[in-house]
This record gives sequence, structure tokens and C-alpha cells, in this order.
Amino acid sequence: MVQTIDVDGMSCGGCEQNVVEALEGVSGVSDASADHEAGTATVEGDANDADLVAAVEDAGYDASD
Repeated sequence: MVQTIDVDGMSCGGCEQNVVEALEGVSGVSDASADHEAGTATVEGDANDADLVAAVEDAGYDASD
């Protein structure tokens, strides 16, 4: 399954990498990507939406599904 979440606060490629690393640490995520210009992150796998949002927020960004 592919899920997309909105992420606020990313301003560069480094931010994207931080978000990707946070998402890849969530159980059930097989792949993740982030786009700071679009303000989104895309996740492949069967992770829980709330867990994805929490991981991004723990990394210092605002997120919503």
C-alpha cells in the first residue's frame, strides 16, 4: 500500500532525508520518500498512519495524514 502524508517545515534536501529516516524507522515501512517543495512524504508498506505522523513529528516537523 502507498500512503501520502502532508509534512510542514521541510525546506531542503537535508530535511527530506530527516523525514525519510524517521519514516523508515516505523514498523511496516518498506520504502519512503519526501518532497520539500510539495510538502509531502510518500510511504510504501502497511504502517499505521498515526505511527507515521508521530515519527515525522518526533523528527521536528508538523505532519498530518
